[in-house]
Amino acid sequence: MKFLKGLALGLLSFLLFLSLSIFGLALTLNYTILNPDFVVSELDKLDVYSLAKEQISQQILSEDEFMAEVVDKTLADLELWIKEQVSAGIYSGYDYFLGKSEGLRLVISLEPVKESLKEDLWQAILKSPPPELAGLPQAEMEQQFDEFYQEFTKGLPSTFEFSESSLSPKILAQVEQARQYISYFPLGYKVLIGFILLLVLGIILINHQVRSASRGLGTTFLTFGVPLYISIFVAKYFAGTQLTQLGIPPQLQRLLPQLLDDFLVPLEIFSIGLAAAGIILLIVSFAYKPRQPSF
Repeated sequence: MKFLKGLALGLLSFLLFLSLSIFGLALTLNYTILNPDFVVSELDKLDVYSLAKEQISQQILSEDEFMAEVVDKTLADLELWIKEQVSAGIYSGYDYFLGKSEGLRLVISLEPVKESLKEDLWQAILKSPPPELAGLPQAEMEQQFDEFYQEFTKGLPSTFEFSESSLSPKILAQVEQARQYISYFPLGYKVLIGFILLLVLGIILINHQVRSASRGLGTTFLTFGVPLYISIFVAKYFAGTQLTQLGIPPQLQRLLPQLLDDFLVPLEIFSIGLAAAGIILLIVSFAYKPRQPSF
């Protein structure tokens, strides 16, 4: 009987340890990659907008310094608007992949871009008119500018639209498959939590004693939480030292460690919580005094 009890406890403890490992990964994904709030927050922290703006300005600068200054001014004016549109696109995409919306559709009006670019370009021309416009009355300059700008933006659509129809059949099939897999995650996450609770309940029922149950659970939690926390600490340390050897841009070398730290926060909190719970349960197992039977 004791052998069977020990075998059952060993099996349940092993399954609990394995389930906690899987749950740690699921918890991290749930609060990071599968969380649009996290993605939007990280994009803001990493200041991806400034990096993209710098790349766009450098590309245009190599072709036309005058237009580079105009575009740089327009991007600065539209910074908040661009961030809002990016955030809206991220939330829309997550609603689709997480099954909250049936279709993938994003519509962005480009009128603010056209209006801001027109105003910045006009101000730049007034400040430094090209030879063909120099000396003309402002009304005539404005008329010619309006004609030029209409021709210049003729190919620019008034709205940007993205939906499933924008994708090739092959890419759409892959997106649909990814969406199907991701849609299973919330259910699997809840089932895993329920399974862990059942394992804990099973260990308690088989032990049938506060001391042995708390000691067994405390040992499992502690032996899982402490090594996990140490592994996270080591991973962050070596990741920070190795980034300088990968040949990536200096800006990303400064930003990626912060991204890694934020990505591992849920797992770090999980490991600390388990270790703390393990210590508490072990203390209970030694401090608890069972009631003496009364005669």
